Amino acid sequence: MPVATKPALKKPADTMSSQALASKKASKGGKGKTPRGKEMDDMSEMGEVGDEWMQQKTMVKPDDQLELTEGELKEEFTRILTANNPHAPQNIVRFSFKEKVFKQIASVDQLAIHFSLDGNMLHKDSDEARRQLARGGLAEAPSEPAVAEGEEKAAEAGAEGGEGEAKPEGEGGEAEKEEGAAQAAPAAKEGGSKKLTNQFNFSERASQTFNNPYRERGTQTEPPPRVNFSATANQWEIYDAYAEDIQRQEKSKEKKGFRGQQESTSRKKITAIENQGDDISRIEKPAKILERMVNQNTYDDIAQDFKYWEDVSDEYREQEGTLLPLWKFSYEKSKRLAVTAICWDPKYRDLLAVAHGSYDFLKQTRGLICLYSLKNPSFPEFIYNTETGVMCLDIHPAYPHLVAVGFYDGSVGVFSLTEKIQEPMYKCTAKGGKHTDPVWQVKWQKDDLDNNMNFFSIGGDGRVVSWTLVKNELLCTDVILLKLDESPADGADGTQLFTLGCGTAFDFHKQTDYLFLVGTEEGKIHKCSKAYSSQFLDTFDAHHMAVHSVRWNAFHPKIFLSCSADWTVKIWEHTSNMPLFTFDLGSSVGDVAWAPYSSTVFAAVTSDGKVHVFDLNVNKYEPLCEQVVVTKKKTKLTHIEFNPTYPMIIVGDDRGYVTSLKLSPNLRKMPKEKKGVEAQKGPEVEIAKMDKLLSLVREPPPEKN
Repeated sequence: MPVATKPALKKPADTMSSQALASKKASKGGKGKTPRGKEMDDMSEMGEVGDEWMQQKTMVKPDDQLELTEGELKEEFTRILTANNPHAPQNIVRFSFKEKVFKQIASVDQLAIHFSLDGNMLHKDSDEARRQLARGGLAEAPSEPAVAEGEEKAAEAGAEGGEGEAKPEGEGGEAEKEEGAAQAAPAAKEGGSKKLTNQFNFSERASQTFNNPYRERGTQTEPPPRVNFSATANQWEIYDAYAEDIQRQEKSKEKKGFRGQQESTSRKKITAIENQGDDISRIEKPAKILERMVNQNTYDDIAQDFKYWEDVSDEYREQEGTLLPLWKFSYEKSKRLAVTAICWDPKYRDLLAVAHGSYDFLKQTRGLICLYSLKNPSFPEFIYNTETGVMCLDIHPAYPHLVAVGFYDGSVGVFSLTEKIQEPMYKCTAKGGKHTDPVWQVKWQKDDLDNNMNFFSIGGDGRVVSWTLVKNELLCTDVILLKLDESPADGADGTQLFTLGCGTAFDFHKQTDYLFLVGTEEGKIHKCSKAYSSQFLDTFDAHHMAVHSVRWNAFHPKIFLSCSADWTVKIWEHTSNMPLFTFDLGSSVGDVAWAPYSSTVFAAVTSDGKVHVFDLNVNKYEPLCEQVVVTKKKTKLTHIEFNPTYPMIIVGDDRGYVTSLKLSPNLRKMPKEKKGVEAQKGPEVEIAKMDKLLSLVREPPPEKN
C-alpha cells in the first residue's frame, strides 16, 4: 500500500506550479475537486452558518410559564445522581434449597439498557469483506489524497531537475524510471506478503493452578503370631508320607476320569449362573434398602398402629381385652405347608424364624425355613429349602446367625445365616446316631466344659440326645431314654428289650441348668436331670392324649405349663403331682407360651382358629381374650410366641401363614404407680404375685397330732 508523507515547505513558485498541475489533472480526469478545493467550500459553508448565529435572537416564552423573581431564579436545588435504577424491583424472593425457606434477594440488577444493537466483525481479507467493499463502491485501490500527494512529489522532482543540469530523456530519465520501478516492485511485494497474526483485539493471559498439599497416612498393625515347631523324622515316616501322597494322586486321577464328562457339560451352566450371581450381588444391598422403603410406605398404617395404637375401650371394661391384627407373613412356596415352629431372634427383636413342614404322615414332601423381618413383611429375608419337612428350630442366644433344625426323617442340622449356601453347616447322618423318628423339638444349651456349642433334641423314638459341634461334625450323646412302665420283653438271645415311649416336647429350667421336663405322646410329663440317664426324677400323669408343649415359667422357679390334644391347659408345681389350674378350651390345644413381662399371663392357640389370653391375677377361671384370628373356618393354629420386647404375639397355622397381633392394654397390665411412690418391678415382684395366687389354691399341709 502507498504510504502518505507530510509535504515539505516549498517556495511560492513551486506552490503555484503544483496548484496548476492539480487543476490541470482535475480538468483532465473530471473526477471531482481536489482536497484543497473541498476545504475552501467547507469554509465558505461554515461562514454562512456563523452569520446566522451572529444575528439577534428573540426569546419565546410559553403561555403557562411561571413568573419567578431574581431571588427565586438564583436559588439552587441540589440533586444527587446515583447509579441505582428507581424502577428496579426491591422485593424479589427466591427459594433457598439450603435453608428450605423463601428468602429475599439482597443484590438487585440496576442496569437499564436503552439501546442494543447486535453486530459482527469480518476480517478485511475475507471473501465476505471483499464482496461488501465491492458492493459499496470501495475497491482496493490507492485513495485520492494519496494519488494527489504522489503526483505533487513527481512535479517537485521535475522542477528541481529543470533548475539543475538537464539530462537527456533517453539516458537519465529512463534510467531513473527503471530504478524507481525496481525499488517499488519489491516494496509492494513485501507490503503484500506481510501478514499480521491477528487483526482484532488480542490479549494474552496466563494462570497457575494451586497445588494441594500432600498428606501422609500410616498405620501400624500387630505382627502375626509366630509358633515354633520342631520334630524329628526317620526313614519310616518319610516312606509313609510318600506312600500316602502316591495313593492320594491315584484317587484324584480316578475322580478326574469319572467326572471329566460331567464337568464339561456343567461348566457352561455354572459360568452362566456365576455371572448372573455377580450381577445380582452388586445391586443386592441397594435393592433391599429400596424394597424396605417401598414397604414402609405401603404398610405405613400398620406400622403406625403397631407403635401408637391403644384400644381406648379397655378403660371401660376391666376383665376383657382385644388383639389387633398387624402384619401377615407368607411366602408363595410355603402356602401348602404347615407352620411347624416359630421363634424370635434373641438379639434382633424384629427378626423371626418360621419352620414349614407337614404333620400328616401321608403327605410328606419337602420343607422350608423362612426368616422374616418386621421391616419387610412382604418377603422373607432368608430362605432355605430342604428335602424333608422341618419340624422344629431354635436360634442360638449368643450367636444369632446359628439356627438348629430338626427334620421329619430324624436328622438334625445347623444352618448359618452368614453362609450363602442352602445346605446346613452341620448335619447328622445315620452313622452319626440320628433319630429314627421325627424330631419334635430342639433347644440350644450353654457351652460344655470344652467351650463347644451344643444343643438338645427329642424325637419320636423316645431318645433325648445332646449334640456337640466339634470342628465339622456333630457328636451325639444319649441323655435319657423314655422307657415305659411296662415290663421288658425277652429277646432272642436272652436280652431284655425295653419299650420306649414317644417324646413330643421338652423344656429346660431357667435357673437350674441340669433340670428339664419331657412331654410324651402317652400324656405323661417326666421331670429329668442331665446327671441321671437311667431314671426319671418324677413323673406326672398330666393328660389323656399327647402333650404338645411344656413351658417353665419365666419368673417362678417351681411353676410350669402344659397343653395337650385333650383340649386342656394345666399349670403345675413341680413338687406336686396335682395340677394347680386346669382350663378346658373346647378344642385341641396346639401350643402355649408364658408372657415375658408377667408371671401370671400366658396364651394358647387351638385347632378351631382361636387365641386365648389368660391373666391369673385378674381372672383365675376364664380368659381375658378369646378371639378368632384366621380367615378360613377349617384353618388350625399350630404355634404361638410372645415377642421378648414389644407387646405383640405371632401365631402360625396349618396353611403356612404367620399372623402378628398386638395386645391391648388390659392384656398387659403393669402395676399401677401411686403418686410419690414408684411402682415395684422386677422378678421378686412377679414371684410374690404368683405365690399369692398359689396360696389360694394349694392344699393346706396335714396337721400333725
